[in-house]
Amino acid sequence: MTRRSWLLAIVLVGGTTAAAYATRSSWLGAGASAQAPQQRVRTISIETAKAERRTVPMEVDSIGTVTPIASVAIKSRIETTIVAVHFEDGARVKEGDKLFTLDSRQIDAQIAQAEGTLARDQAQLAGAERDLKRFSDLIAKGATTQVNVDNAKTQSDILAGTIKADESLLDNLRVQKSFTEIRAPFAGRISAAAVKIGNFVRPADLTPMAVLNQMAPVYVSFAVPQRVLGELREGMGAGLSSVRATVPGNGKSESGKIAMVENTVDAQTGMVTVRGMMDNHSELLWPGTLVNAKLTVRTEEAVVVPSAAVQRSQSGNYVFLVKDGAATVQPIDVSRTLQGLSVISKGLNGGEEVVTDGQLLLTNGSKVEVRPRKAGV
Repeated sequence: MTRRSWLLAIVLVGGTTAAAYATRSSWLGAGASAQAPQQRVRTISIETAKAERRTVPMEVDSIGTVTPIASVAIKSRIETTIVAVHFEDGARVKEGDKLFTLDSRQIDAQIAQAEGTLARDQAQLAGAERDLKRFSDLIAKGATTQVNVDNAKTQSDILAGTIKADESLLDNLRVQKSFTEIRAPFAGRISAAAVKIGNFVRPADLTPMAVLNQMAPVYVSFAVPQRVLGELREGMGAGLSSVRATVPGNGKSESGKIAMVENTVDAQTGMVTVRGMMDNHSELLWPGTLVNAKLTVRTEEAVVVPSAAVQRSQSGNYVFLVKDGAATVQPIDVSRTLQGLSVISKGLNGGEEVVTDGQLLLTNGSKVEVRPRKAGV
């Protein structure tokens, strides 16, 4: 083959290639359109829950402290020694139970002396009254002077006053004698005894002999924000407010009522102290214990949804509603959350189906498919 023939062949091949490249869109498009499958609308798998209308409480959480309603530091009111201790350390005692017996021998002797003095003065008064009667009879007969009658009357009055003083002294000694038996003024639990038999005690001692705390009922004191003060007072007036104290760690709790709201708001913290009264018959709440206090201010009818359904954006909170197999955006107002539920104040009426899982893939109008919830969820 000559050189000219080679050149002619190369030109023909190049032309064919150029023509094929120029018409590629037509023949490729025809083949692609013949083989391309028809596109389907994407369906997103979601989980849903119902918006419910129910009675929900308005609650405030705080940290509280258990304090006894009554607590007494037991001290001696006389100077003497201890002759008996009648309780075990930390024991539960009843009202009127004997706790300590003190040495009363000195007071017993003083009482006997006072009783003797009283008896003597009573005898002297009886003699003075007889003299007064005798002189009164004699002056009627003109057998004595008025001076004798007046002196007898004076002596009788003096002895009557002396007897009153003797009786007062004797009563005082008997009161002092009662201090030698120390009894529980109310039911509760006694602390460990700080003194033992034979110890000398006196009123000036700084350390109490023991401390008695009332255990049932008890107070739980805690602080709440001043913003709930108005609603709390209204709830207390209607009998709707209550408090529950839970001991951290074991989950056990005790319920009670509001006993007092402090009459002043702390200007530095903006908090007001509330005191709840717990029956505490089981002695779950121990004085000095820190507890989780949950104050129920009031209850109200409201729409609630799972908090997982609530989404947030720059324009506010919203949820996705499922209607006719599609998701639609519904703006809402959330007033508060409660145990995994959000209380809706505006936007829902109850009964709507809201999306709780799968929202990240949704837009307004997305086609959705509700998948079954897992067992135990």
